[in-house]
Amino acid sequence: MIVLGLDPGTATTGYGFVREDADGGLVAVDYGVITTPAKTPMTERLLTIHTKLSALIKKHQPDEIAIEQLFFGRNTTTAITVAQARGVMLLAIAQDGKTAAEYKPKEIKASISGYGSADKIQMQVMIMQLLNLDEPPRPDDAADALAVAITHLNSTRFERMMD
Repeated sequence: MIVLGLDPGTATTGYGFVREDADGGLVAVDYGVITTPAKTPMTERLLTIHTKLSALIKKHQPDEIAIEQLFFGRNTTTAITVAQARGVMLLAIAQDGKTAAEYKPKEIKASISGYGSADKIQMQVMIMQLLNLDEPPRPDDAADALAVAITHLNSTRFERMMD
């Protein structure tokens, strides 16, 4: 099974494809970021995210997709632009005939590190260990996306065992 994890953003969207082997081992298939230049009009930035994400979905054919829920902090402008990015990402997912599981940031941190307030370094070290990588995944957005995919695999493991 291959799961695509997504960490939405307008400037930088993280993606991570994780495969679970028959023995339950996890393997990073592909990960990285989709970036858009800051001075580019929002319509073009959203189109870029949609187009590149659609191509990644087509290339890797994930069985399931998971996305980080929007964390609404103090900066409403940032929250709105991230929500726009999530919208085009959800559209790309729907156009591929799939749905997306959604996870809160604290759920993801707890799933990966056992601690809902883990910092970036703790998360990267745990992801590196879980995926048997030689070094922590970079940039942070890609590591976050891998964490989303791993969280989904962990959260749905029992359901898959019952199938």
